[in-house]
Amino acid sequence: MQEKLDSMDKVNWVAGRHALMDWYRANHRLLPWREAPNPYAVWLCEIIMQQTRIDQGLKYWHAFVNTWPDIQALAQAPLDDVLKAWQGLGYYSRARNLHKAARTIAFERKGKFPQTAAEWKAIPGVGPYTAAAIASICFNEPVAAVDGNVLRVISRYMDIQAPIDRPIGRKQVDAFAAHWVHPNEAGTHNQAIMELGALVCKPTTPSCLECPLESTCLSAQPASGGTPAPPIKQGKTKIKTVNLVFNVVTNGSHVWMRERPTKGIWGGLWEFPSQEFPLESALPKGLPAQINIVPEAVQSQALWSEPVEHVLSHRRLRCHFVIWHVHGEPILSEGSWLRWEEAELKARPRAIDRCWEGLEKSCLTLGHR
Repeated sequence: MQEKLDSMDKVNWVAGRHALMDWYRANHRLLPWREAPNPYAVWLCEIIMQQTRIDQGLKYWHAFVNTWPDIQALAQAPLDDVLKAWQGLGYYSRARNLHKAARTIAFERKGKFPQTAAEWKAIPGVGPYTAAAIASICFNEPVAAVDGNVLRVISRYMDIQAPIDRPIGRKQVDAFAAHWVHPNEAGTHNQAIMELGALVCKPTTPSCLECPLESTCLSAQPASGGTPAPPIKQGKTKIKTVNLVFNVVTNGSHVWMRERPTKGIWGGLWEFPSQEFPLESALPKGLPAQINIVPEAVQSQALWSEPVEHVLSHRRLRCHFVIWHVHGEPILSEGSWLRWEEAELKARPRAIDRCWEGLEKSCLTLGHR
């Protein structure tokens, strides 16, 4: 990293920092948590916006603030209500940690928010970036907050050729970020880099001519209008595709649903009992073993619609919905036999929620035949 610092003397990167902050004050987006930053609003923002675009996450942020206006209200809310409000954002461990963190701050810390990044990192669901972001924005602690936008901006600004998804490259970014952060206005500085990455220094075809760092950036391409080589990534593991069969067992008015384990994907959410199979294998023809029902009680079995594709960070799911229309009420070893209107109130995976209306309509129609 010292070689990179030597290639750009301090006068240049200090000038770049001033230009960046001036640009931010004139061009930043007006977002509600920025107007008068407070720890609750900023913390909610940082958790909700992980792996989420601002335009998508904004409505969730408003919904949380309007439903639970302070940390005490959120801490007292049932976890099921929080998961339901989170529905559609994915990565549900964030919602469980959000609730756990609210209870930690409200009850164990008597409503007192941490003020330093080190303290914030002890709160459930808060990692190094989130801790630095809240501590700098709300309490002006001079710590660098490095998210995906910041990784991209700094790797280009300093022309870092090592892969940023490996320790060798990440350490170079972190080292310069720590040098570069403004000692007195860290919150504004951190937000300025993030905003630059979101609006100007985009992943492809960045607007170098509009960038306040153009004159000092080691990767700027004002003439060609191309995309700089950095950030360089070594690559990710190939995503595996699998079949996921949801068994929709219903008598028309009721449906079988179960709560998933808290660990793993969709932790704590409710689903139609599912089975995962390799992509090349045949789908099962019989009912799952968890249902204690005589074959004569099964009135019909049908594959509903075409498979629905749902992409996770590490797997691509081809979701199949098999509707089992049964007579009476089965004996279940797990889960619950719920009326459709009761089931609809449960927090569900996005893969199911996308199909809910059509599935419910099909099953209610079966029940009236």
